[in-house]
Amino acid sequence: MRPHFRQERTRPQISTMPRQNTEASAYLDIYKLVNEKKRLQKELVSLEQRRDRIQTRLQAIESQIGELKESADRLQDASPAAPKPMTQGQPVELGSFNTLFLEY
Repeated sequence: MRPHFRQERTRPQISTMPRQNTEASAYLDIYKLVNEKKRLQKELVSLEQRRDRIQTRLQAIESQIGELKESADRLQDASPAAPKPMTQGQPVELGSFNTLFLEY
């Protein structure tokens, strides 16, 4: 099972010493944002794939439910064969039994 991530927004790293506004710091910020954008795009693709798998499974479950309901309705409509009631007054013929001998 995959680990669960918190749904909070990721906060930027805060340094105790503020950076000077230089060209290098601007490029560093751009680099960080580009990396975060790539990561979020990958996460979005994986979420879409997971959503598609879930939708497919839900459709399969719905069709199975429909088939089982139809089967249950057909079985309910069919009249069950009534078993023969046994009466205590009928004698049992001894010749009607087949015997089998097994040795261990």
